[in-house]
Amino acid sequence: MVGTMQQEMERLLREAFAPSALHVVNDSARHRGHAGDDGSGESHFTITIEAAAFAGKSRLERQRMVNRALGDIPGERVHALAIRASAPD
Repeated sequence: MVGTMQQEMERLLREAFAPSALHVVNDSARHRGHAGDDGSGESHFTITIEAAAFAGKSRLERQRMVNRALGDIPGERVHALAIRASAPD
């Protein structure tokens, strides 16, 4: 993979959902020295995504959809993801 974990997640989410809004924020610096900090600087992220695919889905279903789209990233390559997924109003 070429690029950062943030760029890879953005690409995967754009391909899966064609979102109307997407923000992937690297929060790793805020967790330096805490559990799950592997020293890579790419261990904790916040994802805010808005996509029509989330319409009518529960919060849990939306989070599962995002996790599936990210493949092996959650839990294996990234320690923690905060996911805020919504449908357009």
